[in-house]
Amino acid sequence: MMAVRIWGHGAALPPLVLTNDDLAHKVDTSDEWIFTRTGIKERRIMPQTPDALVQLAVEAGMQALTSTGVAPQELDLILLTSSTPDDLFGSAAQVQQRLGATRSVAFDLTAACSGFVFGLITAAQFIQAGTFRHILVVGADVLSRWVDWQDRRTCILFGDGAGAVLVSQGAENNLLGFTMATDGKGYELLNLPYDPDRSGFAPIYMNGREVYRFAVTKVPETIEAILQTAQQQPQDIDWYILHQANQRIIEAVGERLGVESHRMVSNIAQVGNTSAASIPIALDEYVRAGKIRAGDKIMAVGFGAGLSWGGILFQWG
Repeated sequence: MMAVRIWGHGAALPPLVLTNDDLAHKVDTSDEWIFTRTGIKERRIMPQTPDALVQLAVEAGMQALTSTGVAPQELDLILLTSSTPDDLFGSAAQVQQRLGATRSVAFDLTAACSGFVFGLITAAQFIQAGTFRHILVVGADVLSRWVDWQDRRTCILFGDGAGAVLVSQGAENNLLGFTMATDGKGYELLNLPYDPDRSGFAPIYMNGREVYRFAVTKVPETIEAILQTAQQQPQDIDWYILHQANQRIIEAVGERLGVESHRMVSNIAQVGNTSAASIPIALDEYVRAGKIRAGDKIMAVGFGAGLSWGGILFQWG
């Protein structure tokens, strides 16, 4: 099999900041109530234009390419992981066109908050098989489109954004392990269903208590399974990048694994839950800050609607 290299980083966040105090003017809540329960202080909101998602995805994707020196025309595949496309038929083709990636195939992959991890794993399979040489994986979501701003259980959580990485053939294999899982019995806990009475989709629904229980159980199990397969110990991993859903989940997982808090990547306070974008946005931030360096071992874990979850262990590019 061909060696997998995961490198390149980019992110895009809307300029509009919505703070907890701003939300307190809309619903019965407060900065203290939100922060103590979620770890979120603010989130970014994208203007509701017809191409909002594509704009974010293209910006993040171009940054990732620029950081590697790979030209858009060298891309073989663009994987857009998103649950909020500008077009229900998919938005990857628009991303391809705007990037000028004229040689690439492009398609959407929908797995909610697990989407980016599922996209990375999918890309790695194409690389290992020798099918493609360069694959751009973009996680992007504009969840503000589907939030009920009168529902304080959900409106406090979600923000908009995009992040991207490049997955390429490499000299040494940086992919150390992965796993994916789905449990459709949990569908009712977190969804955004079509509603015939609305002639469209209903707002996001989430049973926060049960989703929390699901996450603090499945995420550590996922990490432990990957570590066992890769013959690694928790302390061997430099960084843990979990889907930024709730700071309490991040802390609970770190405590169960015995991992120091500074190695549990967190930027949820500033951006909230950006679904498929959360892991690559956090990765980009830590790379730009000089914290994540070449050769560092990273465990990335996504979890969310489906219910679905998955993890990937790799060395940074």
